[in-house]
Amino acid sequence: MGKQLKDNLNSRYFEAANALKSKQARRRIVAYVESYDDIFFWRTVLRQFENETRYFEVMLPSHKKLDRGKKAVLLNFLNPLPSAKGEKSDGGDRLGPSMIACVDADYDYLLQRATEQSRMVLDSPYVFHTYAYAIENMQCYAPSLHDVCVAVTLNDHRIFDFEDYLSQYSEAISPLLTWSVWAYRKGCHNKFSLVDMNRIIDPGNFNLENPQTSIDHLRHKVNTKVKQLQAEFPNNKDEYLKTKNDLRALGITARAAYLYIQGHSLFDNVVVPILNKVCNKLRQEREQEIERTARHFMQKSNEMACYEHSQQDIKQTLRKNTAFTESEPFKRITADLNERLNTLHQQ
Repeated sequence: MGKQLKDNLNSRYFEAANALKSKQARRRIVAYVESYDDIFFWRTVLRQFENETRYFEVMLPSHKKLDRGKKAVLLNFLNPLPSAKGEKSDGGDRLGPSMIACVDADYDYLLQRATEQSRMVLDSPYVFHTYAYAIENMQCYAPSLHDVCVAVTLNDHRIFDFEDYLSQYSEAISPLLTWSVWAYRKGCHNKFSLVDMNRIIDPGNFNLENPQTSIDHLRHKVNTKVKQLQAEFPNNKDEYLKTKNDLRALGITARAAYLYIQGHSLFDNVVVPILNKVCNKLRQEREQEIERTARHFMQKSNEMACYEHSQQDIKQTLRKNTAFTESEPFKRITADLNERLNTLHQQ
């Protein structure tokens, strides 16, 4: 019986467990997420909603199986529970006021119910999503990237304008984002897949001394692909404009398109290569300063060793970046939580 109960955990199980506690005890709300990396992100989001009446425990969907990802979360918890005879019960979703799911939006927010998964993500009151494509997009929020550089190098010299670069990058790729969303809404993504898009929107060799070169090269690649798509779908102008207007109505501006492309691609192919070059330059500046100001060899050696030990890994620092709280997607996540949590716990 105990094993069967664990296999069929649902919100009512945790509600019953909460009811056994004293009236003064805080209610436990379990939040299931997709992967290990998501645990820290959603802990950062949910902790601001903890108070004297509730607290959250963020965990993966299964302790017994290595099922990971959005499908594991949604299929495990948005399907009716099996009855004792193996038939589906009338119990409905396993999620509820004491058990929620927190997932990456991927394209599900942009698809606006065009697929079954998009409907599951957008219509369940117990599913919360990032609005941005994934947590990696939030970690790469442009206004926060200088602070990431400072944390890595301990040098606060602003030598690169991340906000301007990513705004230009976004404006350059925005037409392809519209084409991509159109293709996935229409079910013809085999004609233009995310793999195809990621290959094109990779800015390639980034030069810190002349970053405009990579933007110009990117614009050329995007324009070439747009012309190809226009030739392949010559009667698609009205549908393209409708999709473009739909995205604008959803709050996706051309200058913020980077928040809605595939997160791993943005993280690995765009932001980390830039951070590597910016941080290398900042480290060189700091080391040159130590060499210039040290009074003797021993002091220089000690300072260099101290500085080297104080530096941080770029990728790990970026993955722990939480300075995305002013971003529009984060504000929308918190607005959803604020509205729905208060409503759900009155039920």
